[in-house]
Amino acid sequence: PSRDGVGVRPDQFAEAVDERTLFLATSHVYFTTGFANDLRTLADIARDAGAYSLIDGYQGAGQIEVELAETGVDFYTTGPLKWLLGGPGLAYLYVRDALVETLQPRLTSWFATQRQFDFDLQGFEYRPDARRFEMGTPSVATVHTALGGQEIIDEVGIETIVRRNRRLTLRLIEECRSAGFSLRLAEPDERTSIVMIGHDDPPGAVKHLAEEGVIVDHRPGYVRVSPHFYNTIEEVDRCVEVLAAYGT
Repeated sequence: PSRDGVGVRPDQFAEAVDERTLFLATSHVYFTTGFANDLRTLADIARDAGAYSLIDGYQGAGQIEVELAETGVDFYTTGPLKWLLGGPGLAYLYVRDALVETLQPRLTSWFATQRQFDFDLQGFEYRPDARRFEMGTPSVATVHTALGGQEIIDEVGIETIVRRNRRLTLRLIEECRSAGFSLRLAEPDERTSIVMIGHDDPPGAVKHLAEEGVIVDHRPGYVRVSPHFYNTIEEVDRCVEVLAAYGT
């Protein structure tokens, strides 16, 4: 468990991982606090113990820079549902290049075979690249919404998004502190655009905010606000004003 209720630090993973470990599995960004893990360090810890590193990146991709080849992680999963602006129903899997041809999925489909339209179960041969991990026909409608979201991300640029999100998040934190709210935050160098605001009635607060046109979420004991690059400073300020009017 986390020592501070915010994140799990590398030394804790190092203490837990040994020769019995198959996977070091964790999230890139914790949905409960916005804490971002150091992927390079975690990948090294796993590899030194002879284990694989498996990272859930759903709360990371799209809001922070992700250079997976440089981190050394073995597997990284994400999708367009959250920060990539594409909606539900699709998932992405990254596999480190050196591992791709060494793995043969136990669950597979006709998309994973080299001769897709032969329908030959006896002569099934996996594709030599990452397509060997594909499953069946995806939801085509979802693919189009995901591509639309990705086009926006690419047009704006992840560096611009990171800078913009940092500014919005800092403003949100400042306004919350000025309004007297308690916050559960990671350290600045571990922080992302998820801000947890302590509240006595998170569901009621979220309902009140929605009635005022402010869409946020809640988790036990906290209102969760996650500004993204398309939000404005004025919207951040109004969010805090409406929340403060409802009470703490």
